[in-house]
Amino acid sequence: MGSPNSGKTSLATKLAQFIYDNKSATVLILSTDYETPTLPVIFPNKKADELFSVGVPLSKTDILQSEVLKSFVTVKGKMNFGFLGYMDGENKFTYPSYDIKKAKALLTVLMGLVDFVIVDCTSSLDNLLSEEAVVMADTVIRLATPDIKSISYFSSQLPLYVDPKYKTEQLIVVLNTIEKELFLPIEEAKAHFKDIAFTLPYCRTLREQSIDGNLLKAITNKKYVKTLKLIAEKVV
Repeated sequence: MGSPNSGKTSLATKLAQFIYDNKSATVLILSTDYETPTLPVIFPNKKADELFSVGVPLSKTDILQSEVLKSFVTVKGKMNFGFLGYMDGENKFTYPSYDIKKAKALLTVLMGLVDFVIVDCTSSLDNLLSEEAVVMADTVIRLATPDIKSISYFSSQLPLYVDPKYKTEQLIVVLNTIEKELFLPIEEAKAHFKDIAFTLPYCRTLREQSIDGNLLKAITNKKYVKTLKLIAEKVV
């Protein structure tokens, strides 16, 4: 979870890849965003008939494991590693609305299918899948960026998480440097956010991958990979 444009999709993808590659685990990334669907970003070159939507199983009367499995989008050359999300052109009106019980049912089915479900949450609790994922998660990473916009977001949104069910005291706070460090008030941001567990360094390769739609490619930036490893170990 985290502020808008804080790199949630990029970190979710890289974290899932790291766990898959190093823990011999089955891993799924669930993207909950129907305002800016993630599948076209992760798979810009896949054909339309190779993509499937999480909206389909959510639109059924009951969340069936068979329907959920049909909606997985797989990665070539990576068995037991997949994605679940919304497709290009879809939005919150594409499918019938669902309630919090159905969101919980979907997450429960996913936890029974794979070892790790990495949820790429939206920035708003209005998204029921995101809200329930934060509630049900074993570990939640709160992602922030060292800028005034992110500081403003958390000043506004954190009061919405006062309910004990969100377990805010257990959050792993990660400061993500998405632009060149030279121009960002990193130390000031650390002082404001407090309790920062990790600071992800700026990685030009990751930035380029995000722009070009190549997030599934490997990253060789040693500083970034070292911090990613630390985060993954904390999560696992």
